[in-house]
Amino acid sequence: MSTHDLYTAPVATSTWNVPLAGDTRFTWEYDDGRDRLLALYQKGKDKQWDSVTRIDWDLEVDPHDVLGVPDQSLAIYGTRYWDMLSEKERGELRRHSSSWQFSQFMHGEQGAMVTAARIVESVPDLDAKLYSATQAMDEARHVEIFTRFLQEKVGLVYPINTKLQDLLNETLTDSRWDMPYLGMQVLIEGLALAAFGVIRDITTKPLPKQILAYVMQDEARHVAFGRLALRDYYKELSAAERREREDFVIEGCHLMRDRIRGREIWTNFGIDPKEVDEMVENSPYMRMFQSLLFSRIVPCVKDIGLWSERIQRAYDDMGVLEMSKADLDALMGQDEEIAERLDTERFAAEEAERKAEVDAVIAAETAAG
Repeated sequence: MSTHDLYTAPVATSTWNVPLAGDTRFTWEYDDGRDRLLALYQKGKDKQWDSVTRIDWDLEVDPHDVLGVPDQSLAIYGTRYWDMLSEKERGELRRHSSSWQFSQFMHGEQGAMVTAARIVESVPDLDAKLYSATQAMDEARHVEIFTRFLQEKVGLVYPINTKLQDLLNETLTDSRWDMPYLGMQVLIEGLALAAFGVIRDITTKPLPKQILAYVMQDEARHVAFGRLALRDYYKELSAAERREREDFVIEGCHLMRDRIRGREIWTNFGIDPKEVDEMVENSPYMRMFQSLLFSRIVPCVKDIGLWSERIQRAYDDMGVLEMSKADLDALMGQDEEIAERLDTERFAAEEAERKAEVDAVIAAETAAG
């Protein structure tokens, strides 16, 4: 079945063509490299995995309750719009909400794959080119996973959100080699990583928990890569150059904040998106979710040195300045541990099940003998 058969609204069958910008850079220095970045490259190679075998795709998913989270997570919960819906319609709304979220993950991962390839082309240093090549493979795997989940388990796909598409366009059409890092590794990946984490921690369903935990294990390396690559470079920028990057970050954060409101969902249910914006502002869950989505971006922006009073005011106005105190290394370490613990628990349970089957066969043969 074509993905176009599953979209909630018509999507052009032609490709979205973004003009190439900037130089493709070759380097003839093959021995020089930063130790921490080369160590990350080695880790990127060591941690490659196959989604076909690592993820238990036999797990059932109820498309009308994909995540198993309380209905309070829906912006219209408790309003007159919620009261107007039948139980069947509420189930369909849950399906659309999950589809929209995972569809944006899928589109964002394709953007990340393309951007990683762009970084391989444009970055001047070999160590960064090597790591970006491993990231492109990671992102290809993520596209594969989210595509399969949407097609086989949810059966519904949303087009790319226009705000996400705008940020991807700005990221890819800037000729400066550091901008794909800033747009993708810091902003888009940072927000996606936080969204993955919130859903991973609240879902009661095993398949989405597996998917997000394993994807986050990869994404933790990607954000670390962006920090390492940009931290040194931004120390060398002039005040005017740094201000240009800060402008990009502020605009990008506003685009990301607007993106998460999911206006496309409500349009499909005949609800005025402007009314939903107000409901989002009044929803304790949505306010918490929106705040947590910047838990990875804000400390990362601070870490790479874009931390003027102006950018701090912008984050203060958005209500996320406190996120600058988050310990990124601790968060990334936690992401690794959760994925590894999930593996341990899953495989221990499978081993116990196999042992029980063998014991049952032996017991049956003994009784028969």
